[in-house]
Amino acid sequence: MSKKAPKKGRASSDAAVEAGELHLTSPDSEHDLTTNQGVVVGDNQNSLRGGPRGATLLEDFILREKITHFDHERIPERIVHARGSGAHGFFQVLRPLTELTSAAFLQDPAVATPVFVRFSTVAGGAGSVDLPRDVRGFAVKFYTSAGNFDLVGNNIPVFFIQDAMKFPDLVHAVKMEPDRGFPQAATAHDTFWDFISLMPESLHMIMWAMSDRTIPRSFRTMEGFGVHTFRFVNASGESTFVKFHWRPTVGSASVLWDEAVKISGADPDFLRRDLWNAIDRGRYPQFDLAIQAFDQEVADRFEFDILDATKLIPEELVPLEVIGRLTLDRNPDNFFAETEQVAFHPGHLVPGIDFTNDPLLQGRLFSYLDTQLSRLGGPNFHQLPINQPKCPMRNFQRDGISQTERPVGRVAYEPNTLSGDGPRESPARGFTTTPDGLSGDKVRARSATFADHYSQARMFWQSMTESEQRHIVSAFSFELAKVETIAIRRKMLGHLDIVDETLGARVARELGMAGQAEAITPARTPITLPPSTALSLQAKAVPTLEGRTIGLLMSGGTDPAFVEEVRRAAADAGARLETIAPTVGGVAVAGGSLTPDHALSGTPSVFFDAVVLALTVESAGELSRNLTAVDWVRDAFRHLKAIGFQEGATALMDRAGVFHDEGIVNMDGGSIESFLAAAKLGRIWDREPRL
Repeated sequence: MSKKAPKKGRASSDAAVEAGELHLTSPDSEHDLTTNQGVVVGDNQNSLRGGPRGATLLEDFILREKITHFDHERIPERIVHARGSGAHGFFQVLRPLTELTSAAFLQDPAVATPVFVRFSTVAGGAGSVDLPRDVRGFAVKFYTSAGNFDLVGNNIPVFFIQDAMKFPDLVHAVKMEPDRGFPQAATAHDTFWDFISLMPESLHMIMWAMSDRTIPRSFRTMEGFGVHTFRFVNASGESTFVKFHWRPTVGSASVLWDEAVKISGADPDFLRRDLWNAIDRGRYPQFDLAIQAFDQEVADRFEFDILDATKLIPEELVPLEVIGRLTLDRNPDNFFAETEQVAFHPGHLVPGIDFTNDPLLQGRLFSYLDTQLSRLGGPNFHQLPINQPKCPMRNFQRDGISQTERPVGRVAYEPNTLSGDGPRESPARGFTTTPDGLSGDKVRARSATFADHYSQARMFWQSMTESEQRHIVSAFSFELAKVETIAIRRKMLGHLDIVDETLGARVARELGMAGQAEAITPARTPITLPPSTALSLQAKAVPTLEGRTIGLLMSGGTDPAFVEEVRRAAADAGARLETIAPTVGGVAVAGGSLTPDHALSGTPSVFFDAVVLALTVESAGELSRNLTAVDWVRDAFRHLKAIGFQEGATALMDRAGVFHDEGIVNMDGGSIESFLAAAKLGRIWDREPRL
């Protein structure tokens, strides 16, 4: 049967293409990756820059199209960091940093700079849970006297990728698989591990992601990092490289994986509630801001490139200096207006702070601004109260979607002669960019100094305690067991073998895949670096109960005087005591009744850092037949927590399988302090089963 002749003109060409009669591509190009305009992409791994270590160029239309499309995929929810919790506070520098930077807020210890901080998960949507295994955002907006400065970081000092060109691919891989819409806020699926297995540069970050760092006990016990190398610039124009670190004053702590799973089911808002309650009760979270400051001579001695966001600078090479303290002392008045509408951007700088040519940072400078245009409805998002600077803001920008101001006068340009009192540029006080000579051809290339993908991953593994290594092995085993494609598992085992043969062998054994690792040749042979104690949460943990919560299980016959004695002692140690009983209406005691803070059925022991069993023989016997009570005690023991008990609680402890170790403390006879000393350890790591 003959085909109808197509109509003339453009429609004719369109019909011919649809009919397969015109071939606009060569026979071997059917799998070519192209832009949205059909231009074949020759390099989808590297953005265009001035030389291998040079700045990313604005003319890179492939990068801009890719990130623009990615930034506008969701409205109005953030693409990443959608689930967030925020708080107001203030920052004070400890000493003038004049020799390093001219930044105004880093000069006078008497000045309290207002801040807004947003903590967040990365992968899940706004309705996901607080405690998936995930990276956490740690973003701080400083409302300084010289303009807003946004330090937009994470709770891990490195990142998955080296170049912003790969960021949409990373997030697409970790998000819900597009054909099925799951899993939500989880990395345990094929697309994520397929991507990771093909991107060796991710190996260092994935070690952190499989550690306890990605299941924090609280936002209050979570470290933060600026990730990138920035610059401080002093009044003389002298530049110093700088890395930013946030350290919680109450110490760092995480939960166990089994706890995270159970907390997510019992209270999906666990971290958000914890932050709100701490501020509401006047237990203000605090973080010390520390820096690593160094010059080019020091940078040249490193085994890695300071522009590589997959690398960190060990504290043993450049020690931290604490320069200030952040205090969070006010909850938002309106979650949407503040926590949801706050707009962070690493390009929000003030004089005295500047960028480097880190290719991941360079891409973020475009992406963050671009995404706000979609999410917050146009270019005037800075007019929202939460985003407004607290210093004067004057320019000739006008109109646009969501314009709420009423600029007056006939002039909307500069320079001009018609607005004598209008704003003018100020070379003496304005922001100036640090001179950084650009050389080299315009290329899509990765500097050879970025090629070592395994050495720091090995350093991280070898810096962990035995217990932390067990957790990493368990995390890899759990995640990879969820991967259906055997080839992806084999490739990941090959990478882990390069990181550390013991790590690879242990994960392979847990998967039942011993000897099946794919042989992988690294781009650069890794070296063994000295372990860094600072990378281990357990190794640098300081015994403390500051900011922690103790749960006391009580029932009929509990001694009120004992409860109050424990409450006072806990408060003196910086902890909060909360009481739990079989019913929320109260329990009968001598001389009246005690009203608990929580009912047993809705308050599992995973909510607490340590527990006390204030029970009589009779009440413990009754609770030993209550499976919820048995699980309450069993979980506290399984999760390695200190358990204080009165002698009457023995029956319940026996039923829960509790055996005595240094964390099981008999509190009869005035030994409350012994219990608190055990609780300050955080976990009784020797109780943990070996793999």
